[in-house]
Amino acid sequence: MHGGTVGYGPATPRIGAQAMSILVIDVGTSGLRAAVVTPDARVQHVNYRSFAPSTPAPGLVEFDAAAMARTILEATNATLGANSDRIDALGITAQRASTVVWDRSTGEPIGPALGWQDLRTVFDCIMAKADHGMALAPNQSATKLAWLLNTYDADRSRDLLFGTVDTWVAWVVSGGTLHITDHTNAAVTGLYDITRRTWSTHACDVLGIPMRMLPTIVDSIGQHGVASALPGAPLIAGLAGDQQASMMGQGCVRPGQAKITFGTGGMLDLCTGANSPTDPNRTAHGTFPIVAWSRDGEATWGVEAIMLSAGTNVEWLRDDLGIIATAAESHAVAAQCEHTDGVVYVPALLGLGTPHWDYGARGTLLGITRGTGRAHIVRAVLEGVAHRGADLIEAAEA
Repeated sequence: MHGGTVGYGPATPRIGAQAMSILVIDVGTSGLRAAVVTPDARVQHVNYRSFAPSTPAPGLVEFDAAAMARTILEATNATLGANSDRIDALGITAQRASTVVWDRSTGEPIGPALGWQDLRTVFDCIMAKADHGMALAPNQSATKLAWLLNTYDADRSRDLLFGTVDTWVAWVVSGGTLHITDHTNAAVTGLYDITRRTWSTHACDVLGIPMRMLPTIVDSIGQHGVASALPGAPLIAGLAGDQQASMMGQGCVRPGQAKITFGTGGMLDLCTGANSPTDPNRTAHGTFPIVAWSRDGEATWGVEAIMLSAGTNVEWLRDDLGIIATAAESHAVAAQCEHTDGVVYVPALLGLGTPHWDYGARGTLLGITRGTGRAHIVRAVLEGVAHRGADLIEAAEA
């Protein structure tokens, strides 16, 4: 799904911005794109490629990282081929917490990459809490990485590397010379010490994760190395998780400013400023602290609220039920009725996130009668997603 974003708060003017042409690689949950942002902030030469994960069984979400690498290079080369101006820098943003493990020498993934929505490690999270007091979630990288290692490298003898998707993209475009991530991505892996802003040796020890396989954590903004696998070898100057990049792009860079994005999942992010959080865990309202961005060694912080499935529900209408032909058609079909006539939908195809955090919850369609039609169901699904968006706002304001 293409994500739609709404920002809240007064606009912040661009001050002292240097005129640059920036190549952007944006890897979402169900597709990826490359584009050029010109010095006057126009987005040009957009090349989008659908790249949806697979669901081999209920609760499992996987993708082929090698195929993703090929698709990234294909889309990026197409964008560069259409661009005649000099590229000054490359920025990378990607879905967070999705987990890739690959061989250091060959660059080949050892198995399927596990998407952030994958729930196969719910029991592992429960046991980590019971045995070690660790508050982990299956949509974080920590237990996904442990699962991959236990499955493909049980004795931890192989020379492997771990990365979230941003790390994998940087590795691919640098020709295997850069193994990096930034604080916005590292902080949502479950392996990050939020007080020290580095990898947690305790978490790695408990889960049996060798520290040598973790990427170097760098600032979101900085000169990180060259993308030598791309024409012109542009400088990689920006790394950020997709939600934090969206927040910055919407100008939500001052405390109290927030945005909400409805993509495959739905995320609300609120900028809280320079004061670091005192508790790294989820609050009673189901929100949790994030690094909004880092620069020159200093972090700006935020708060995030999540719905685990947003656009996924529209994909369900299109791909599984077949009652709409395209995602865009959902609007026109829903507009055919003024209300749902009592039909209610709970968008919990992958459980519920903020504020409930119930991975066992399931999507529910209620109030169906003999008079219920296609339009009522489509409208109920869209309204259900909107209601969950209201939940996120209420949780962040609590």
